[in-house]
Amino acid sequence: MLAKRLNVGRLLAGVVAVCCMVVAMAGTATARKAPLDPQAYVKYYVVTAAYQGQPENLTAIATRFLGSGERSAEIYNLNAGRVQPDGASLTDPTRLNRGWYLVLPWDAVGEGVKYGQIPAGPGKPTTSPGPSRTPRPASSPTSGTSPSPSPSRSPSQSPSPSGTSDTAGCTPVAGSSSRSDWAQLRLAIDGAWDLSRGNGVMVAVVDSGVDGRLEELSGRVTVGADVTVGNGRGDTDCLGTGTAMASIIAANTAVQQTPVGLAPDATVLPIRMIGKSGTARPTDAANAIEVAVSAGASVVALGSHVDLSAPAVIASLTTALNHDVVVVAGAPTKPVTLPSPGEPEATGALLLVGGVGADNKLVEDYQPETVEVVAPGADVTGIGPGKTGPLSYSGTRFAVAFVAGQAALVRAAYPELNATQVEQRIRDTADGLGEQTPDSRYGTGMINPGVSLARTLDGEQPTGAASTGGGGGGGMATLVLIGVALLGGGAFLALGLHRRRAYS
Repeated sequence: MLAKRLNVGRLLAGVVAVCCMVVAMAGTATARKAPLDPQAYVKYYVVTAAYQGQPENLTAIATRFLGSGERSAEIYNLNAGRVQPDGASLTDPTRLNRGWYLVLPWDAVGEGVKYGQIPAGPGKPTTSPGPSRTPRPASSPTSGTSPSPSPSRSPSQSPSPSGTSDTAGCTPVAGSSSRSDWAQLRLAIDGAWDLSRGNGVMVAVVDSGVDGRLEELSGRVTVGADVTVGNGRGDTDCLGTGTAMASIIAANTAVQQTPVGLAPDATVLPIRMIGKSGTARPTDAANAIEVAVSAGASVVALGSHVDLSAPAVIASLTTALNHDVVVVAGAPTKPVTLPSPGEPEATGALLLVGGVGADNKLVEDYQPETVEVVAPGADVTGIGPGKTGPLSYSGTRFAVAFVAGQAALVRAAYPELNATQVEQRIRDTADGLGEQTPDSRYGTGMINPGVSLARTLDGEQPTGAASTGGGGGGGMATLVLIGVALLGGGAFLALGLHRRRAYS
């Protein structure tokens, strides 16, 4: 009898060990991070030997710079796996070595917080404007279209886009080569991917086309259409702004040290409505919207050349609103009468976005009470066409791209929601800015992709997005559930064997 009990005990111990390994693997998979791009501009802190006579630790650092020791986990996740100047890496939150560079969340403030590029080894950062300085928009606000970023080099120095069959006479919109990832850090987009990655959602980008040959967009871009010529392709880009928007929405992880889109499993439908000269006609914009709706796009991102006041555009927007489409556009900078659905039962939505910088300053003078949410729109990193690689851009269209990516995440995670409900979810889960919510300048505030997927809103039913939404993964939760199932099944099996032997 004793031997039988020992066998049962060994079986249970084996099952428990397997479960522990599964859960440990889940934790390791969740904590694993891609190496930080050394060219990124971030907030960081250089660890000292001691602070106020006590050894440095993440809890104390989070308390000093973020106001709460509970946020030490954010610092840990930003730095886990990064090789420090002494060759070691962060594994224990209570043990930090002098001279380590710790990346901090975007809202870290206090003496010792620096901003710039983290050097690869010991020494001073390549750029360190100081803790109080943040990137500024490269262009001042204008009335009409979004500001174009000031080029850091002449257009002739920019490599020709490889996705363009005919670039003669084309002047690409240049972006600054100085890299800043503040937008990706602030939105913490990877925190949303356990719930959704945008799988199955088509996002139309109505702008200058998209360079479909880029490795970062491989498998994400359809042929699309060029409405400026009537029968052309949309997966080529002369100006580059559409490609940058598409990368913010759906760039994948194929190339290291490049930014990943909010919805990396979404599909981009490129609709070119801007010619080589950079000018746009309202009829082309209207046709582009109609093509996007006809092709089945459930999210449409409008570039800054789309004039919301043009009668032809208003008519096409009405069509989109009648087809359960989330249309994301920049908030107007001049008085405009916005379209409304032509059918009482229509469920489409027009979501108006404002762009902000890292300092929360608006990139344009939007009409009061028109901004519904804001998103990063100044010095944000996108991928240029051809071989230009990551560049820093400014303008409302890039804030539109961030919100369009979020809309793709929500539509994939909650397929039963209509466009109006998706818009409401994005608005209700934004982080408030300004003196009140909603605010006349910021609307309901800065978008929060992670919260927009995880929070259950009044009047909605939970959908279990982690298990069904958009190929998002839900890796850790799934592995933990497998571990629990193994534990329960093993215990049940062991108990059954024990009883069978006891009565035999």
